[in-house]
Amino acid sequence: MPSDLFPTTPDCEIVSTRIVSSPRELVFKAWSDPEHLKNWWGPAGFTNTFEEFDFRPGGRWRFVMHGPDKGNYHNECEFVKIEAPSLIAWKRHSQPLFKVLATFDEVASNQTSIVFRMIFDTQEECNKLKKFVVDKNEENFDKLENELTKMVL
Repeated sequence: MPSDLFPTTPDCEIVSTRIVSSPRELVFKAWSDPEHLKNWWGPAGFTNTFEEFDFRPGGRWRFVMHGPDKGNYHNECEFVKIEAPSLIAWKRHSQPLFKVLATFDEVASNQTSIVFRMIFDTQEECNKLKKFVVDKNEENFDKLENELTKMVL
């Protein structure tokens, strides 16, 4: 993981990890193909409407997450770095502001380790979300694993 991309300290980041039973290329496809990403992105009960998905450094990702409580949450992100099939980095331009570094490492022929880092400018900003986002990231990973069972390379 390139630590120089988004320099941080442990008190300013939320790190979620999961090992999934899918090859790294398929996992990367689930994160980089909007037809798959829209199906699993977000916590349990959330759905997405993608307005723009320009998957390249400098490209924008604009979408609306529709919550189970009928709320609509507008999101705008900018891709910073993409290294297929091992890394995707972006920064959010909508609140709450943070950067994301997602890395994918092959641990076996059919297993991939995902490390999902949410990086904040301050410890205070990080702590505001940490109390509930850790569980929500696990729900997100659960939805990803479900999507992976439906995919082929």
